[in-house]
Amino acid sequence: MRTPLIAAALAALTSVPALAEDFTVFAAASLKTALDEIAADWQEKTGDRVTISYAGSSQLARQIQAGAPVDLFISAAENWMDEVETSGDIEAATRTDLLGNTLVLVGADATEPVEIAELPGLLGSDRLAMALVDSVPAGEYGKEALTNLGLWEQLEPQVAQADNVRAALALVASGEAPYGIVYATDAAAEDGVTVLATFPADSHRPIIYPAAVTAEAVAPADAAAFLDSLREEPARAVLEAQGFSILQ
Repeated sequence: MRTPLIAAALAALTSVPALAEDFTVFAAASLKTALDEIAADWQEKTGDRVTISYAGSSQLARQIQAGAPVDLFISAAENWMDEVETSGDIEAATRTDLLGNTLVLVGADATEPVEIAELPGLLGSDRLAMALVDSVPAGEYGKEALTNLGLWEQLEPQVAQADNVRAALALVASGEAPYGIVYATDAAAEDGVTVLATFPADSHRPIIYPAAVTAEAVAPADAAAFLDSLREEPARAVLEAQGFSILQ
C-alpha cells in the first residue's frame, strides 16, 4: 500500500493555497451508495462540489486514458489502476490501496443459505447475473472464483453479463435472474436480494480498491484531501457500514 498521506504527496504539484473547488471523481459502480452519502456530507462541510461518475473500472480507466476530465480515480481492482499508472495518467505518488471487499452469491427469492457447489443444480436452466467477466472487476473476480471451484465451464453458458456490478445486482433484484455474483457491499445496498453464500477468500485474488489523483487533475489538492478523508470519520463509518474494509 502506498502512503495514506495523499494530500502531502500533492504539495509539490501546486504552490497555490487550497481553496474550495469543484472536482470530479471516477469511481467503481459498487461504491455508489457509500460515496453518494460521503460526497453530500463533504460538500456541506467544505463547499466543494463533488461530481461522481460511476461505471465499471475498466470503462473508467479507458475514459481517463482518452483524456476525460477527472481529478480522482477509485478502481475496484489493481489491474485497472495499473493500466492508468503505466500510461502516465495518474500521479503515482498518490496511489493508495484504500478498501477491501467480499464476493457473494445473492438471490431474490431464496432466503436460506446454499452451498456454492450446488449452484448448477439450483440454477437449472435459468441465468446467473454477473458483471462483464473479462473486463469489470466483479465479473473478473467471479469468473476466477468459479474457475477455481471447478464450476465455470458448466455455468458459463448461463451467465448473463451486465455492464457493471450494480447492473448485475439489478437483474437479480428485478427477478430477471434468480442468482447473481456481486460484492457484499452491493448486497447490503439492495433490500430486494439476500446473501446466500460467501465465496472463499482463497478462490480469487484479494479484492482491493486502489485510488489515485489523476495526472491532469484540475483540483489535485481538493481531490487528494477528499481521498484522505475516506479513511477518517465520518466517511470511514459510512464505508464500514456498507461492508467495506478500510485498508491501513
